[in-house]
Amino acid sequence: MEIKKLEVGGFENNCYILTCPRAHESIIIDPAAEADRILHEVEGRNVKYILLTHGHRDHIGALEEVRITTGAPVGIHAEDAQALKKVPDFFLKDGQTLTCGEYSIKVLHTPGHSPGGVCFQMGKILFSGDTIFPNGPGNTSIPRADAQIILESIHLKIFVLPDDTIIYPGHGLETTVGREKATPFYLSTRRRTGNQV
Repeated sequence: MEIKKLEVGGFENNCYILTCPRAHESIIIDPAAEADRILHEVEGRNVKYILLTHGHRDHIGALEEVRITTGAPVGIHAEDAQALKKVPDFFLKDGQTLTCGEYSIKVLHTPGHSPGGVCFQMGKILFSGDTIFPNGPGNTSIPRADAQIILESIHLKIFVLPDDTIIYPGHGLETTVGREKATPFYLSTRRRTGNQV
């Protein structure tokens, strides 16, 4: 699978484009801004899905233009669907598996930053949206966010993955599950979640 990261918009969001080179199929994750750049990257390819990690405005700014131009169906968790201008084509569900050419992508519902926040797992790669970043979780000082729930999501859904799983977050640089599990912040939160990973 080819992975292209585009840093777009004023909030320096990461938009990811996944492509199966054999099938010439692509998936766009979080078309946050700068639709022209995103569309340039998928020119000549079949965009199978547009997937949203959550419904916050800084992650969906280019959605409508990209959706109209590519004709690709949009998927988001039902809990965040009210953020969209138009009804999504399908709802993402925990444990659901999607395909892109020869590759499978698993949906992990990881609420906390938003009620409908999800991550996308592809083998030892995780696209985490705003659930987890290097050295800490996503922002929970915003409406509909919950600090305890995001910690449970991280410990119970993400930290059970192999330590060498690469985390591609919604903003900033990559990290790994093992690196994050070993940080003082997450070590100190194990008891709060009842998790012994």
